[in-house]
Amino acid sequence: MSFPLLTATAALPALGAVATAAVPAARRTAAKWLALSVSLATLALAITVLVRFDPNGTRYQLTESHAWIKSFGVRYELGVDGIAVALIALTALLIPFIILAGWHDADPLETGSRRWRPTQGFFALILAVEAMVLISFEATDVFLFYIFFEAMLIPMYFLIGGFGDRAHAQGEEAASTQRSYAAVKFLLYNLVGGLIMLAAVIGLYVVAGNFSLQEIAQARASGSLHMATSTERWLFLGFFFAFAVKAPLWPLHTWLPNAMQESTAPVAVLITAVVDKVGTFAMLRYCLQLFPQASKWATPVVLVLALIGIVYGALLAVGQRDIKRLVAYASISHFGFIIMGIFAMTSQGQSGATLYMVNHGISTAAWMLVAGFLISRRGSRLIADYGGVQKVAPVLAGTFLIGGLATLSLPGLAPFVSEFLVLVGTFTRYPAIGIIATFGIVLAALYALVLYQRTMTGPVKPEVSAMPDLRVRELVVVAPLIVLLIFLGVYPKPVTDIVNPAVKQTMSDVHKKDPKPSVEAAK
Repeated sequence: MSFPLLTATAALPALGAVATAAVPAARRTAAKWLALSVSLATLALAITVLVRFDPNGTRYQLTESHAWIKSFGVRYELGVDGIAVALIALTALLIPFIILAGWHDADPLETGSRRWRPTQGFFALILAVEAMVLISFEATDVFLFYIFFEAMLIPMYFLIGGFGDRAHAQGEEAASTQRSYAAVKFLLYNLVGGLIMLAAVIGLYVVAGNFSLQEIAQARASGSLHMATSTERWLFLGFFFAFAVKAPLWPLHTWLPNAMQESTAPVAVLITAVVDKVGTFAMLRYCLQLFPQASKWATPVVLVLALIGIVYGALLAVGQRDIKRLVAYASISHFGFIIMGIFAMTSQGQSGATLYMVNHGISTAAWMLVAGFLISRRGSRLIADYGGVQKVAPVLAGTFLIGGLATLSLPGLAPFVSEFLVLVGTFTRYPAIGIIATFGIVLAALYALVLYQRTMTGPVKPEVSAMPDLRVRELVVVAPLIVLLIFLGVYPKPVTDIVNPAVKQTMSDVHKKDPKPSVEAAK
């Protein structure tokens, strides 16, 4: 039997979470180093998956299949395509930076505080989320995917509610209340979506007789499994609703600003750069592959919702006074671009959407983590409390600017390529949608540059006059992300070569071809 590489990639952080939680309370530093070591080892396994994956090979590779619950046809089935491999690499890459950035976020609070902040628990929960996200990308059994799609809510709930941001102007009691509200809202929204999806999963089993993604997809393609039009549409809606909540798609997005505002910066990155990607990934893997006709039927409505999300998120980001809420609404706008690219049903749109998932993860991590370093120094999330930071902390200001420029998709930085592909892919089939979506780019330039202008330029406020610049640990977190933003902005080919074959197969699932140019090139 070959080495179960995919199982090992997800099992290692799960075991690391248990080991980290078991470290004695007095040895907090040892727990941190253990969690970091496990995350780096997981990254090494993810790189091995990346190296062993052949983009031009079979659709699902490194497969594993074992009987699990025989009476219900549930199997432990894993396999990865190019889209999953790219997101596995992104997740494994970001977790070490998240751990390093949150190195002191769960340290004991001042004497007399009523809040309990077990350092070991904080890092164990991060590793647990990583394990569940990775196996969600790897699962090819629908029931197995559902279990971990829902299970990741539990550690995320405790990370949001138990380890919130210390930069709160209303005191500890009010901060605790708001953290609890944000955590419960996150949990309820996603649980409702998950319960609706569970009904759809059961309905799929009744229709198909098993939970194997590959078997169901093959049966649908060959015509041996037929679904009534109404049945397919209801099942699609059950799956899509859960993924739209997780993504988050307007109007199911309202949990995200609260969750990101009340979380520490590393946990906010974990939410939007890692966990939320499971929703958009699942739209490609499950909605389009299992329910191709229903996906095409729903496309006009989904595109309109995505377009509203793009403009709405950007407009609200412009008006924010809280740095974290601004980043949250910016992410809602960006997820609108991703979903628009998926449902444009063109190879450029879906390649751009997949590349956008990767690039958004890197750019948001860079921007939000630097924002977290800034907030921890000043002790405030309010934009109005800053000014003139670039004069006292030029490296911090410079990295914050690059993160903002990446967010507005400046040419030469990674998100530009993906956003361009999404817009081109959308315009070729839905020109009106593509044209209106470009306003999101204009608004992104407004909120990103205005944020920089208000916090980093102008007279130095007395409260920031003694602000230290980035320390060595913080530079180790930010510098590689900046390098990746520049590298993938100039040379995105390593990622597109991996995802493009998978995108072509997805296009084949929905029986769509790219529109032909309306005007032939001059000969």
